[in-house]
Amino acid sequence: MQETRAGTVWIVATPLGNARDLSPRAAEVLGAAGVVLAEDTRRTGLLLKTLDITANRLVSFHEHNEEDRLPQVLAWLAAGEDVALVSDAGTPLLADPGYRLVRAAREAGYTVHPVPGPSAILAALSAAGLAPYPFSFLGFPPRAPSEARELFVRFGATGASLVFFERKNRLADTLAVALDALSDRDCVICRELTKTFEEFLPGRLSDFAGRDLELLGEVTVVVGPGEARRSGEAEVLAVLAEEAALGGKPKDVARRAVSRLSGWTAKELYAMVLRQRTD
Repeated sequence: MQETRAGTVWIVATPLGNARDLSPRAAEVLGAAGVVLAEDTRRTGLLLKTLDITANRLVSFHEHNEEDRLPQVLAWLAAGEDVALVSDAGTPLLADPGYRLVRAAREAGYTVHPVPGPSAILAALSAAGLAPYPFSFLGFPPRAPSEARELFVRFGATGASLVFFERKNRLADTLAVALDALSDRDCVICRELTKTFEEFLPGRLSDFAGRDLELLGEVTVVVGPGEARRSGEAEVLAVLAEEAALGGKPKDVARRAVSRLSGWTAKELYAMVLRQRTD
């Protein structure tokens, strides 16, 4: 009796907008896979139809059903079916569900292979004209301004360029939070990457923060690195004293001070405020 071959998981990058960016290897994998897992089956179905690719089975796989789908996906793999995972556009997992599937498949002994290709992150970095490395990818910043600010402060202190996605209706507010957390920096707004109306808008955070930009389509933002200089201890103590005089809890003092200092994190400043108050 012939043993059933175990299935393989394929992580397949799909076009950002221009269907011709799908690689021949990706087309072959999508056509051969027993199951194609897609965030939006209608969107992926349209792409496959445009490229004349026939999927054996197209199944929804998104953040709201990922956990529930895992047992079925593992069963398909056990039955010898290859499973291809795609996102709505670009490289899966980077801002989309899927890493739990990869982990579960590997833990169960199945092979996982990437099929690389389009990525909004790399496309934006390559054409933004800002320092491409090192960089930190932040995904979609949190909706709460305080949480978004904390994220920008933490990664803004690393000296890396920052790349993040944002929805057009929240972009102005998010850039205002970034300006407050990072001070003014070079940035480029990249919209509709690889599509007909692709556009790169270079400037400074202060040029865009709080402005109604009236942009259409999907947006990727690249923010350049801040100053490499780390504020000296004397400068830090002076700023903390000024902020402490304004009142507030130690955490509030640290958060206000971090936007005025280079190379210090809110956590470091918070610890310094506590030490000052106990001395």
